[in-house]
Amino acid sequence: MVERAGWNRLSEKQPTLRWSGGLSLTWRILVMNILPLALLGGGIFYLDTYRKQLLTERYKLARIEAQITAEALAGVTRQRQEALLIQIGREQKMRLRMFDAEGRLWADSFALDTPPFPFSFNDPRDDAFGEDVARGLDRLVDTIVGADPVAPYIEPERSEADAWPELVRARAEGVSQIELRRAPDGTSVINAAAPVGLRGATLLTTRNVVDITEKVRQARTTLGVAVLVALIASILMSLFLARTIVLPLRQLARAAVLVRQGREREVEVPRLPERRDEIGLLARAVSDMTAGLRQRIDAVDSFAADVAHEIKNPLASLRSAIESLSRLEDPRLRNELVSIATHDVRRIDRLVSEISDASRIDAEMSRAKLEIINMAVLAEAIIGSRASRADNSEARAEPRVVLRTSGGQPVVHGVGVRLERVIENLLDNAESFSPPGDVIEVRIARKAGKVVLEIIDSGPGIPDDAREKVFERFHSDRPEGEDFGNHSGLGLAIARAIVEAHEGSLTAHARSDGGSGACLRLELPAATG
Repeated sequence: MVERAGWNRLSEKQPTLRWSGGLSLTWRILVMNILPLALLGGGIFYLDTYRKQLLTERYKLARIEAQITAEALAGVTRQRQEALLIQIGREQKMRLRMFDAEGRLWADSFALDTPPFPFSFNDPRDDAFGEDVARGLDRLVDTIVGADPVAPYIEPERSEADAWPELVRARAEGVSQIELRRAPDGTSVINAAAPVGLRGATLLTTRNVVDITEKVRQARTTLGVAVLVALIASILMSLFLARTIVLPLRQLARAAVLVRQGREREVEVPRLPERRDEIGLLARAVSDMTAGLRQRIDAVDSFAADVAHEIKNPLASLRSAIESLSRLEDPRLRNELVSIATHDVRRIDRLVSEISDASRIDAEMSRAKLEIINMAVLAEAIIGSRASRADNSEARAEPRVVLRTSGGQPVVHGVGVRLERVIENLLDNAESFSPPGDVIEVRIARKAGKVVLEIIDSGPGIPDDAREKVFERFHSDRPEGEDFGNHSGLGLAIARAIVEAHEGSLTAHARSDGGSGACLRLELPAATG
């Protein structure tokens, strides 16, 4: 196709995705659909920050509770202390233990009264499968985020203060201390130690913060299940999407490979008529392209066969004439054979020139630059040049060519030298069928966005069934009396090829006035702007 301003050029370099160059289309779809879910799944690790924030708040609360309780226990009687230990333990749901100045345990809220809540930790072996999964997820998150190790909660065998590191620090430093431990079931246990009064006694509070663990696990489980369900759905949808895209593309690729290998006759390129998307458009475009390629190959094969046939005839005549020359003694007959040979050589030369020109049209038009052409000015220059040659020639009187224009400016986008060739071929054809001294009309008009050029002769005309055949290569239906071999039969075929390369049409019709003769009509898109 000829270049035109604003046309898209397929040769322009297209952007490439370097990062995905090694991935198949299926994997690209999967990655792009799973990546957002992976980012969403990262929220599971964000929950660890949420857990740390909750534990930090509980640390502060445990420290404050231990300090307030220690202040309440200081300076009161032992009986009152035991009552306070029972009351606070029941209300706050924690275990309180008092140690004297020597570090001996002398009061335990669980020993003073029936524990108001169960403080025995669950055995992980007795838990349901869901709890095992939750603990496994806890360990996985701790490993990924690099959480600090937490010591397990184990009740010491000795009921003395030095069995608890937090009590040792509180007695030594005189300020409250916090220690986090992990129960066998994976829940967190917070111990707070605080000095009581000035006599060296210490208080140890123990709270199992089950609610924090349960909330974090519940959030993780909910988010994990949601991400898992979405991931499975995304994978299935991605595979379905990839199947609807990749499989047709693979079919088209296999068909294209077979066509490239020269097996296009046995290949049916799928047209996918049920697809109304871009894949369907691509399939039909490839199918049409293959059909066009087949037609082009057929045309080339047919053209090659026609060329061989057309050249073979004059070659046979030339060979016969040359072989006969050596056997003839009569000068008159020898001159006739020389004349025949000369005619055949000219005919072959004309055929080779026309064939070469016809084969170069597509290639030349694809590289040509369009320009604004005024068809009336071009036709007038051609007619004037032909008239000048006829005046200087001693040949028989040629038909007279008359130019008539109407409408607006008959300008088109085109290649001047090629459009000139079209008009020359049409005039040659009209002159060969017109009687000497007759008139050939060239009418040019601009109508409905097109420039129409008609060349009308007064010859015998073209039968209805032959109006398309005259544009076939090597078709030759010459008028009576014309010397054989003066025309190659390629003139109108070349003219139509040039016109179609300009996105126009060239057709044959009868005269509109009903008279004898033919009308060859050329239509080209009119130039705008």
